[in-house]
Amino acid sequence: MEYNDVYDADRRPTGRVHRRGTRWEPGDYGLLAVCWIYDGHGKLLLTRRAREKTYAGTWENSGGAVQTGEDSRQAVAREVFEETGIRAEPAEFEFLDTGRDGQMFVDHYCLRRDTPLEKIRLLPGETDAARWATFSEVEALIEREEMCDVIAEQFHLHKNALLARQVAQEK
Repeated sequence: MEYNDVYDADRRPTGRVHRRGTRWEPGDYGLLAVCWIYDGHGKLLLTRRAREKTYAGTWENSGGAVQTGEDSRQAVAREVFEETGIRAEPAEFEFLDTGRDGQMFVDHYCLRRDTPLEKIRLLPGETDAARWATFSEVEALIEREEMCDVIAEQFHLHKNALLARQVAQEK
């Protein structure tokens, strides 16, 4: 059973925990950590959600819930490893921003890795495919509704910051 720390509306820990899969109480908030993995050559790593998951068959970036006792950098490192097999130290993740979606705070990160697809290790029940996609290919996935709305919004929010990092890598 997985547990998450509970935060108040100002993102202060309440000292209480929430059991995953149960309803959040009014005024309680959780924390997610998500990551755009970029290769430095104009592509982003996407994984496809397994058919057992909500938004089954849609493409996404890596991430998930911060577990009790973790900070968001530790969580994003764990989630990226679980979903792709890519190892990175928490300090390697570049913080982009934080936002809020309903009762969840969301910390957004990026990580530069140029990992060949054959080295990506998928997590059964979570992900069933991976691909490197150009920014225009991501836009096409969004247009065809092959990426869930929340991830599409994240992409549009962070597109310029990610493009800037891609350009910086080329110099």
